[in-house]
Amino acid sequence: MIIISELISFLGPKGTFSHEAATLLGEDLIPYCTIPAVMESIVNDQCIKGIVPIENSIEGPVGITLDSLAHKYDLNIIGEVIIPINQNLIVNPGCKLEDIDDVYSHSQAIAQCQEFIRSNNIQPHYAVSTARAAKSIIGDNSKAAIGNAKSAELYGLEILEANIQDVDNNETRFVVLSKGNTDPTGNDKTSIIFSIYEDRPGSLYHILGIFEKNKINMTKIESRPSKQGLGKYLFFIDFYGHCEDEIIKDILKEIEDNTYFFKVLGSYPEF
Repeated sequence: MIIISELISFLGPKGTFSHEAATLLGEDLIPYCTIPAVMESIVNDQCIKGIVPIENSIEGPVGITLDSLAHKYDLNIIGEVIIPINQNLIVNPGCKLEDIDDVYSHSQAIAQCQEFIRSNNIQPHYAVSTARAAKSIIGDNSKAAIGNAKSAELYGLEILEANIQDVDNNETRFVVLSKGNTDPTGNDKTSIIFSIYEDRPGSLYHILGIFEKNKINMTKIESRPSKQGLGKYLFFIDFYGHCEDEIIKDILKEIEDNTYFFKVLGSYPEF
């Protein structure tokens, strides 16, 4: 398929936090209904790149993103975007707090606002996205949604209570995906996935020691089930440096030689 324009895909619909992050990349944006669909749009050359959430400072990793990059799609991380997440109680114009019986939002947003939901005795319900939740409550004063200010604006709704998240320093990290690679900038990070040999005691300790002996700082380490049985895990690591740097090339080679499964997700400028 020929790319007609340099479209950027994001997790839609319009009004999601993913949409907010995508607007920082350009104006030719197209929404997709799932994270795998965003990745498919790049693989199939419908879009030149895409942006997906990978972790939240409160709720942790976005499992579907990590699993898709590990098991299904050979795409490169070429950038990252970090945005503050301010969750708001969104209602129909004129609606009061005492009118609300039910609140709708994405599961992560619901999890980030548990104290507000509990203290106001509102019944939470999951939606595909925060924007879809906002659209679903139109015309019903017994229902509210949780989401960002953009979704309220898009659907003619109002913010009844602002910043209702349990923790103020709430941020989500998004990664920009592409088929291409980036050149070194001198201020880069690299992301990798690997699985260790189960019959070798101290395997993970040895891998982590490779970074220590080369004086390379890791910025993140995360484990996920490998989907090959209980007790079998994949490890996701972010660290400083670009895969084209000589020292990083040596590190990656040593890790590959000492792991059962190994994959470089990409090198990209640090946000």
